[in-house]
Amino acid sequence: MALTPKQRAFVVAVMGGASNKDAAIAAGYAASSASVAGSRLAKHPEVMSALGQSGINKIVNAPAKSKSATAGTEAATTEQAIAGFDLAKVLQHGDPRDFLLAVMNDFQSDAKLRVDAAKALMPYVHGKVADKGKKEQRQDNAEKTNGGRFGLRKPGHLKAVK
Repeated sequence: MALTPKQRAFVVAVMGGASNKDAAIAAGYAASSASVAGSRLAKHPEVMSALGQSGINKIVNAPAKSKSATAGTEAATTEQAIAGFDLAKVLQHGDPRDFLLAVMNDFQSDAKLRVDAAKALMPYVHGKVADKGKKEQRQDNAEKTNGGRFGLRKPGHLKAVK
């Protein structure tokens, strides 16, 4: 199962050096229950595997950063991590179909995002089969019933006798 958006935001905040409580608040949990939520998220198997893949040391927090200098860059990287794709990669595709193909074939992106891209790509590749109208359905039903033992038969071949 994939990470939820709150779990992804929690992982990004912990990778940035926040404590479990601060990361839970940054992920959107209420401040009153952030400590419990942070502890629960830190023990979640998928969150632990996501943190393990990043190769960070969870025991040591990052040094304190000045809020004014890093606020803009931190927001951009957080949005990029939550969105699941890189904006620079998006801008290199001029055609939406090419972009959807790239997202669908990108094994590093989230599985749900890949499935959504495949769903959006379907009308480009496979056309929707239209339903039959009333007259076509009536004609097909008539052909099915005419094929029985007592149905209408084709007229025989008539020859003129000399």
